Amino acid sequence: MKLCALRIRVQTLLAVASLTAMVVALPSMATEPTPSTPRQTDGPTAMARARVAADVLMSSYEPGKAWFPSSWWNSAVALQTVGDYMQRTGDRRYLGQLNNTFEKDKGVFPAGVLSGDPLLGNFTSRAIDDSEWWGLTWLQAYDLTHDPKYLNMAVTIANYVDGYWDTSTCGGGVWWDGERTYKNAIVNGLWIRLTAELHNRIPGDTLWLGRSRTAWAWFQGSGMINAKGLVNDGLTNACTNNGQNVWTYNQGLAIGAGLELWRATRDPQVLTSVRRLADAAIGPDALVTNGVLSETCDAADQTCDDNGKQFKGIFMRYWTDLVDTTHDRGYAAFLGQQAESVWNDDRDAAGRLGTRWSGATDDDHPNVFDWRTQASALSALIGDVPGFTPLASLAATLSPAQPVIMPAASGTSVIPLELGTSATGFFPLLALASVDAPTGWSASPRAFLVRLQPHGNAIPANSSIALKVSVPGSASDGHHVITASVAAPGLRFTTQADVLVAHAIDFDTGTVDENPWLFDAGGSQSNGVQNRFADGNAHFTYRFPLPADTTSAHVTLTIDAEFLVQASPDNEHWTTVLQETQPVTDGSNKADRTIDLTPYLGVGADGSKPVYLNVSDAFPNDGWGGRVYHVTAVIAEGGAAQR
Repeated sequence: MKLCALRIRVQTLLAVASLTAMVVALPSMATEPTPSTPRQTDGPTAMARARVAADVLMSSYEPGKAWFPSSWWNSAVALQTVGDYMQRTGDRRYLGQLNNTFEKDKGVFPAGVLSGDPLLGNFTSRAIDDSEWWGLTWLQAYDLTHDPKYLNMAVTIANYVDGYWDTSTCGGGVWWDGERTYKNAIVNGLWIRLTAELHNRIPGDTLWLGRSRTAWAWFQGSGMINAKGLVNDGLTNACTNNGQNVWTYNQGLAIGAGLELWRATRDPQVLTSVRRLADAAIGPDALVTNGVLSETCDAADQTCDDNGKQFKGIFMRYWTDLVDTTHDRGYAAFLGQQAESVWNDDRDAAGRLGTRWSGATDDDHPNVFDWRTQASALSALIGDVPGFTPLASLAATLSPAQPVIMPAASGTSVIPLELGTSATGFFPLLALASVDAPTGWSASPRAFLVRLQPHGNAIPANSSIALKVSVPGSASDGHHVITASVAAPGLRFTTQADVLVAHAIDFDTGTVDENPWLFDAGGSQSNGVQNRFADGNAHFTYRFPLPADTTSAHVTLTIDAEFLVQASPDNEHWTTVLQETQPVTDGSNKADRTIDLTPYLGVGADGSKPVYLNVSDAFPNDGWGGRVYHVTAVIAEGGAAQR
C-alpha cells in the first residue's frame, strides 16, 4: 500500500473514532463556550491566524483603483505587509493584486484621485516619505517575484528621493516634503533602509551603499535620537531635536534601517546601535504599556488618526527582522506577546483586528477596526510565524461572523452559517469539525469530517459546509457565541460567530453596537462615535433582518451632508428613498429623517423579512458624502408596534 493511501486510511479511522466519542460526549451543550487561557502559539496555528487576518485585510482591497480606499501611503504599507505575509508563509494568492497596483497606479494622477497631492508618476509626489514607502513595497514585490520591473521602479523612486538629500541644512538628511520645510526621522529612516536594500539586491553596487552609510552616520549624529535611545519626530529649524512625540514607526524604521545596513556591511557598531534602539523601545516609560506595544494615541481618552493607526505594524515589521537577525530570546518573547495580545484581546468574531492591541475600549473613544488597523496588527501575527515555514496549517472561519436575529413573537429562528476551512501542506488532510452553541440552541450538523487536499502552501486548499443553528424564541437579547473547532493530527483551530439577538434597532454609528448591522462597510469611514460617512464612490449598507411576522417598519436616520439613501429587499434591486439635492458641506442639513421600509420587506433564508439600506454620496466629486449619526426603527408585528 502506498504511503499516502495508508496515511489517509489511518487518519480516517482515527477521525471516525474521535467523531463517535465526541457525539456521545455532547448531549446538552449546556454552557456558553469559555475562552481558552492565552498561551504562546505553535507554528502551524500562527500561520493559520496570519492567513485568516490577511484574507480579512485583502477583502478591503479595491481592484478598480488598485489600492486600499482613501489612503495613499497607507496602501503602500498595507501591500508591503501582504508581501511580508506571502514571503513568510509561502502563500502566493495575492501576487496579482501587487501587479495590479503596479500597473494601474504608476502613472500621473491629479490631486484627490489617489492622494491629496498630485502624483508625479512612478509612485512619486511632493511627499517624499510616501514615495519611499512605495519604493520599499516594490522591493518586497521584487523579492517575491524576481521580476526586474519592481527593482527598476525602486531605483527610479530612490533616484527621485536622492534629489532631496541636502547637506546645506543641518549637514545632510532628506527633506520630508517637496517644499523643503522639515527634516524628520521617518523620511531618513526610510532612506537608509531603501538604499541599503537596493545595495543588497544589486550585484556590485557601491553607489547605494555609500548613500546608506552616509545617511546612517548623519542620522546617528543628527540629535533626533534622544538620551534615552528613543527617536523623536524630527529637527527644529535650528537643527536640534524638536522633542516631539516618539512614534513607534520612527523607532521601528531606525531599527530596520540599521539592520539592513548591517547586512550590507557586517559592521558590529551598527548592530550595537540597533540593539540600543530596540532595548530603549521596550524599556521603562517607553513604547510599552502592560507588556503591549502602544502608541500615545492608544490612550483611553484619545483616538489615533488614519496615519497613527498603522504605526505599530511598521514597528513590528522591523522588530520581526530584529528577531530573525539576532535570534535574541527576549526580543522573540516580546514579539510573541504582541501576537498573542492581538489575537486574544484585539480581535472580533469577524477576524477584524483593532487599533488598540490590548483590546481596551471606551464609549467616547472606542477601539477602532478598519483596514489600516488590520494591516498594522497583521504584522505582529506574521512575525509570530516561524522563519522556517511550517509544513502544514489548518484554519477555519464562520460566515456570517456577526449575524443578527430579530425573533418573531413566537417560534424558532434559524441562522444559516457556513463553516469555511483552509489548509496548507503536502498530504491529504482529514479534519474533525465540531460546533458548540449556547444552552437551548441547537446546531446541525454538530460534528462531521472535512476532507482537504492541499498541494503545498502557494494556494491553500479550501472547503465549506452549510450549518443551521436554531435559536429559541425565548433567547435573551444580547450577544451569544457559537464556536466551531477543526482538528487534524498535530493541527487545531477554533473560530466563532457572535450572534446578536435583538428585538429592537437602536444604535450609534462608529461603535461596536453598529457592527452587527453593518452588512457591507463599502469603503466608508468612521472617525468616532456617531460618525460614519461615505465619500466619492464609497458606500455602506445596513441589513435589518426584521422578524418573520413584521407587518410594517419605519427606520429613522440622523443624517447630514450629501446623502443618497437607497432601500432593497435583496441587496440587488434598489430604490432611492432619500437624497440631498444641494451640495452641503457644513452639516447644516443634519436632521432625523424617517423612511418607510414596509414596501421593501424581503424574504430571508433565515425566515426573516430583511431590508437593506445603502448610504452613499449624492455628489461624489466633492468628498462630502452621506454621514449617519444614529439609527433607530419602529417595527409592527401582527399589529403591535415596538422599537
